[in-house]
Amino acid sequence: MKVSVDQTRCCGAGQCVLTVPEVFDQREEDGIVVLLDPEPAEEFHSTVREAAAVCPTSAITVHED
Repeated sequence: MKVSVDQTRCCGAGQCVLTVPEVFDQREEDGIVVLLDPEPAEEFHSTVREAAAVCPTSAITVHED
């Protein structure tokens, strides 16, 4: 799995960080998503998919292997 984010689409809702903080964080100054791990370990795959699904602006894209 590979993950990418579109920071220009992010509204800073933070659902991704709440869902899987091992993969996503937010910038201090504006809350925009920061991708910590573009190729997360398999143990995080299901929660990364969930984070992408709950993102209100669809700023997270999951690329399956």
